[in-house]
Amino acid sequence: MPTITEILQNMDYGPAAESTKEAQAWLEQHGRTFGLFIDNAWTPGTETFASNNPADGRELAQVTQAGADDVDRAVAAARRAQPGWVALGGHGRARVLYALARLLQKHARLFAVLETLDNGKTIRETRDADLPLAARHFYHHAGWAQLQSEEFADYRAVGVVGQIVPWNFPLLMLSWKIAPALAAGNTVVFKPAEFTSLTALLFAEICQQAGVPAGVVNIVTGDGRVGEAIVNHPGIDKLAFTGSTEVGRLIRKASAGSGKKLSLELGGKSPFIVFEDADLDAAVEGLVDSIWFNQGQVCCAGSRLLVQESIEERFIAKVKARMENLRVGSPLDKSMDLGALVDPVQQQRIHGLVESARAEGCEVWQPSCAMPDEGSWYLPTLILGASTSAAVAQAEIFGPVLVAMSFRTPAEAVQLANNTVYGLAACVWSESISLALDVAPQLKAGVVWINTANQFDAACGFGGYRESGYGREGGKEGMYEYLTPLSEDARPAAPLAIEKGAVKAADAGSPFAIDRTAKMYIGGKQARPDGAYSRAITGANGAFLADVGEGSRKDIRNAVEAAHKASGWTKATAHNRAQVLYYIAENLAIRADEFAARLAAMTGAKNPEREVQASIERLFYYAAWADKYDGQVHQPPMHGITVALNEPVGVIGIVCPNEAPLLGFISLVAPAIALGNRVVAVPSEAFPLSAIDLYQVLDTSDLPGGVLNIVTGSADELARTLATHGDIDAVWRHDGSAAGCAEVERLSSETLKRTWVGGGKGRDWFDPKQACGRAVLRHASQVKNVWIPYGV
Repeated sequence: MPTITEILQNMDYGPAAESTKEAQAWLEQHGRTFGLFIDNAWTPGTETFASNNPADGRELAQVTQAGADDVDRAVAAARRAQPGWVALGGHGRARVLYALARLLQKHARLFAVLETLDNGKTIRETRDADLPLAARHFYHHAGWAQLQSEEFADYRAVGVVGQIVPWNFPLLMLSWKIAPALAAGNTVVFKPAEFTSLTALLFAEICQQAGVPAGVVNIVTGDGRVGEAIVNHPGIDKLAFTGSTEVGRLIRKASAGSGKKLSLELGGKSPFIVFEDADLDAAVEGLVDSIWFNQGQVCCAGSRLLVQESIEERFIAKVKARMENLRVGSPLDKSMDLGALVDPVQQQRIHGLVESARAEGCEVWQPSCAMPDEGSWYLPTLILGASTSAAVAQAEIFGPVLVAMSFRTPAEAVQLANNTVYGLAACVWSESISLALDVAPQLKAGVVWINTANQFDAACGFGGYRESGYGREGGKEGMYEYLTPLSEDARPAAPLAIEKGAVKAADAGSPFAIDRTAKMYIGGKQARPDGAYSRAITGANGAFLADVGEGSRKDIRNAVEAAHKASGWTKATAHNRAQVLYYIAENLAIRADEFAARLAAMTGAKNPEREVQASIERLFYYAAWADKYDGQVHQPPMHGITVALNEPVGVIGIVCPNEAPLLGFISLVAPAIALGNRVVAVPSEAFPLSAIDLYQVLDTSDLPGGVLNIVTGSADELARTLATHGDIDAVWRHDGSAAGCAEVERLSSETLKRTWVGGGKGRDWFDPKQACGRAVLRHASQVKNVWIPYGV
């Protein structure tokens, strides 16, 4: 008779297939052919394409290929519907969003099965992860709709929103995007992924059942041509895109200068860091959830395993043992861990990257499990021995492939983790909460999970840094992506003209009448221009005031290097940064008459004293905010908390306005440095002298060298250099040049740096609503969400 141990060893999972009866009936009900959902009606398409089941390659349905005319109709419907949707009020929108959440729950099994059929992911994932979280987003944002008039009183809806999502989380991505857009009062033109449109079309049906007004939600299906039509459509006010970094770049370029608001959630190459004191068995299970969830087709998948050298051999052995027990097979079988890849093209790409690692001498390890004969499949794969520069260590594979390497110290772990162009997510595993919370802020990632992985919630923002894009989805920060400050509507159509008084003749006894060359300010020191060229600055009366240096690419490079060396400013306490800003204001006040005289001489301003006083107040304002712009603590459904930290962006290039040249300069520079950024500032091209004179104030105010660098010269040339510089994290341009602002947005697409531009409009720098507030501080910061479980 066999022993209990032998019986257990011979046991295997029995089949636990999910029925597809209801999903197949729904497809048959539509004749397995779907049109477009525009203005609350179904429009038959003339051209269709097949949507196939990745698990067996069989056709599920024919889906319409929309054209430019269809997008025009969808945008027009959304535009007509938007005023009425806003007029419905927060409570009215909340009731509709609540109804959508209830219907998602009511039809959860149908949605889950249809998603599995269309996408290839396991039914366990669609049933237990995707559907509950999709409904949660509509519930959560029903609450924001109800609270909008109170919590977002100074904001309005953006208008018509174009949304484009990928195929890896079709319904969940739809919920992430449509729920906040509708809550804020926007209307939507939504494009699902070409491979996976079916659950979006089912969602269109529940929109009808939930009483969503005609034109509020429009769904247009098709390939990249549809996305391109949405991106280029002049009737779209905001674009929200989730997908590859390459396509994100194209969208940034195409939308440059259009005035469209833009949020991008792009690729990732997320590190999974395991320290020697971690619970190794828990870390292995976390790793399974991180890299093999959804077959690794997840932008935030923990595809780079970084394990401390002292436990590397033991941990890798545990990983291999766990991989041997992973089950790959029919996604509709509830006992399966990995389903099918979305398409053979994806399978071929993954195979090519893995084979390139094998050719480079890496060890490629896969478990000895069987796979189905039909469909698109790939075994869970572990790659050992890859260099940090190898393609598999740098490229987003987007498949069930894990690349492992070791580190010795926490500092080395951070260095390896940040050795990527991406910055979406990271995992840190350690039983020392002190160590984990020390490492988390050092990681260049928008989301950090501590002793857990792939946790998401509607209350907690999600999004990345660097080439993982910008903008956040979820939480209050995600709502701001779909809102516009009312103060933006009050901005003047063009830069405001300076109100001039009677221009006096040049005073030969004034120090400002002396012929001199004003130097730039780099690394805390005066600096001559590298090219040894200068330009003359004349006063309002035409008299020569001074020469200023003509900054060049080399001067910007020197300034950026100085800014990076001043990283201690970011690490300084917010209290210390506030004190320095107060000192700057105090020292400027002492020399107020001198700066007023300079402004009068340059601009002929009728009341230059007013601008100086406003500049002093603006410094006090942002000094006050420096230690008060705190983050938040969220309490998601998990057993733990999520800490939303407001972090500095990094090094910001700022092109300042010509109107109010001192106040405009300070209004942009002060919030940036208050929050810990370092700045390379280009002062007013026409009136730069008041900004240059500030170096004397800065030198007596304890501002560390390199925190603020001032480079004078051509706004166009220097902005171009800032936008293309690889070590600058964001560029702001507010000089009223529409063409120049568009160029900044277009050139920034290569490194996907954040931009804040004023376009061709002006800004009243004296008006606190236009030049101050949290809206400005959000441009100077980025949110990092750190997930901290406890009691588990």
